[in-house]
Amino acid sequence: MIQVGDTLPQHTFMLRQKGEASQPGTDDLFAGKKVVMFAVPGAFTPTCSQAHLPGFVVQADALKAKGVDSIICISVNDSFVMEAWGNASNAEHITMLADGDGAFSDALGLAKQTGTFGGIRSVRYAMIVEDKVVKHLAVEEAGKFEVSSAEAVLAAL
Repeated sequence: MIQVGDTLPQHTFMLRQKGEASQPGTDDLFAGKKVVMFAVPGAFTPTCSQAHLPGFVVQADALKAKGVDSIICISVNDSFVMEAWGNASNAEHITMLADGDGAFSDALGLAKQTGTFGGIRSVRYAMIVEDKVVKHLAVEEAGKFEVSSAEAVLAAL
């Protein structure tokens, strides 16, 4: 599993914003930037939609006031789903990043197999990344939502 002090692996993502598709890489998203990235097991799922993403929507200005250049939500969903979820959640200040096949989550050591529920998914976590290096990592225990909230990340900045 990735640890504090490790550099994020190189990866190319799928991203849809305002109906336009792009394929940003790790360097595009993280090089020379202070980024808060949080991962959810699935878009439109209960805890993710009712607590995790909304917390970051509400706290976006406070995070940016602490020097955060961008906020990224990542999930093992396709880019169409991530764009729709972002739109439905008023997440215009959050980059809704698709890890469609789970390869990035797996490379971080933060993937889990859910079988027929949804296959490979990400565990729930939040991290602070500066210039591609992990500075803070908070991984939730299965079924919990405590250490990866927007408020917890704000306290860690």
